[in-house]
Amino acid sequence: MLLTAALLLCACQAQQLTSDTFSVGMISVKTNYLNPLWALERDFQSLHSLMYESLIRLNDQYEPEAYVASDWRYGDDCKSWTFVLRDDVYFSDGTQLTAYDVAATVNEILRLAKDENAENHGVYASLRYVVSSASANDAKTVIITAARPYYGVIYAMNFPILKASEVQFEYPIGSGPYRADSFSPANYLYLSYNPYWWGEEPHVKNINAFFSATNRDLTADYEYNRVDAIVTRSVTTAQYRGGVTSVNMDYRTRQLETLLINLNSYELEDVNVRWAIRYALDPDSLSNNAYYGMTSRTDTPFPRGTWMYYDPSDDNGEDYFTYNLAKANRLLEEAGWVDTNEDGIRDMMRDGKRVNLSLRLWVYEEAENSVRVETANEIRDQLAKAGIEVRVYLVSFALAKERLQAGNFDLCLAAFQMDSVPDPGFLLYGPNTGNYGRYRNSEMNNAINDLRKCTNQYSYQQALRRIQTIFAQDCPFICLYYRGGAVLTRYLFTNVRDIREPDMLKGIETIGVN
Repeated sequence: MLLTAALLLCACQAQQLTSDTFSVGMISVKTNYLNPLWALERDFQSLHSLMYESLIRLNDQYEPEAYVASDWRYGDDCKSWTFVLRDDVYFSDGTQLTAYDVAATVNEILRLAKDENAENHGVYASLRYVVSSASANDAKTVIITAARPYYGVIYAMNFPILKASEVQFEYPIGSGPYRADSFSPANYLYLSYNPYWWGEEPHVKNINAFFSATNRDLTADYEYNRVDAIVTRSVTTAQYRGGVTSVNMDYRTRQLETLLINLNSYELEDVNVRWAIRYALDPDSLSNNAYYGMTSRTDTPFPRGTWMYYDPSDDNGEDYFTYNLAKANRLLEEAGWVDTNEDGIRDMMRDGKRVNLSLRLWVYEEAENSVRVETANEIRDQLAKAGIEVRVYLVSFALAKERLQAGNFDLCLAAFQMDSVPDPGFLLYGPNTGNYGRYRNSEMNNAINDLRKCTNQYSYQQALRRIQTIFAQDCPFICLYYRGGAVLTRYLFTNVRDIREPDMLKGIETIGVN
């Protein structure tokens, strides 16, 4: 297969897109409707982002910037937000987008999120935690009432805006640069240029998306020139890196990979043991070996290179996150774990019995790849060098979740889909549902409470720094990396520097515009 791919790709050189039609392939087997509020597949959302627009969007520094909203302001308490809309935004049927459409969209998102009978509460359901309602003063002015005074509200304003009369439609129209012409679930979606779009007319007039059921089929579509590009999280795309015939554009997903730690396990109560595990792990090696580098390394719940990320090592001289096996061994000895019988596993006396430092690591697998199992096995091998025995158990996602909820684990390789609002409280706050490790720290709870009272970016950033400092000191779990994906393409179709989910096709509407 590799040889075949190489031969096929040699016939083409990566170049600037010249045709007005661009074809892209991706996995899609669940999406039956185009309503973006009901999104089921993350790759498909890259198509939604071409058809629908939001009040704000996040720039390369992950800071909010004007989009459909030309301006916004908020009161001193950050409880009431006023957004003023652009004058020139129209839906693809030629009707103007108004504040009434925005308010209707917000209220539909909230209704869906709170509907106990709904099978799908919507991909934007977390909006309910930061917004209580929306209304329109007039056609241009939207009033967002926050659930609490909270600067984080602005980051939640990147939901797709639908026409008020179509918020519950299966195929609502949008105001983005492209509109849907024809859709066959699990087969194709044809998009064409929206002539009412407020931006400059793009060079690419048509985008044809073709859907595959498996990564093998998706890769074959690319190899045999059936599509110009593919969007995928499959690590098999790494085979094309460094080639001269294709462009491999990495993107960051919102999926944060972690090694969860059960603080109720007696072996892990001591912070020195948790620190030792962190120092004994080499996440770069995990990424390179299992994911072929298709990750974005991070040591806290926030992406590196953004205004949110903070490494307290920079200020207090304590290097919290660098791989250091010697330091791991020293910390374990200080915690009382030694290898008395020289069998390679540390032990100690507990309640009159000698016990080994032996931990259960649960891992659930993903369809069509074994990267998570490979990662778990390498974690086992890395910790063995520090005298920590790890027993890997492969279970279903449902069973892993059941074990996490019951607290029946020592370690678990688990992923979390992070929200656009930079708030890690669901992972770290007292009894929250995502706090599977049973971490309890009143200082951390206070820091999160303070974060949720911040009314400007500076105070918000300072609160995030405090949270990350406590996180580094307590080591309630270990952040490994954000999962990555790739847009593999024969043509350069974007100049966006920071490509991230769900905007993997962002910029295609501006390439070739004079």
